[in-house]
Amino acid sequence: MRCPLDMKNFNALIALGLFTALSSTALAAPGGRLDTIPLGLYRCALPGDAAGLAWVPQNDRNFTIGNASTYQTADGSGTYLHTGKTVVFTRGPMRGMQFSRTGNSTLRLLDDEGQPSPVRCVRNGSMR
Repeated sequence: MRCPLDMKNFNALIALGLFTALSSTALAAPGGRLDTIPLGLYRCALPGDAAGLAWVPQNDRNFTIGNASTYQTADGSGTYLHTGKTVVFTRGPMRGMQFSRTGNSTLRLLDDEGQPSPVRCVRNGSMR
């Protein structure tokens, strides 16, 4: 009785396994798993102080997250990429801005060196 798995089929099976393993690794995002952030209006603010307001609104930084990794501002629309805990705006008026996702609905603006700035943007409500 001959074994149904001869050397030629065995080598093809090994090659297929290696190809599958390598291709899935190559398709992984370098910054972590691709994701999206919750839809809705994000209001941005600076921390206040004990003598005044708890938060100082930064209305010119507000944006709305839409479907398919898109966003809208008063100046236009664009796209973003969310990998791991980092959100990078890749097109549109906020292109180049980076945020760290610090909670389910909270983003913290990163400065030019990638360090957290005092500006926080919090989802104020879902889209209707």
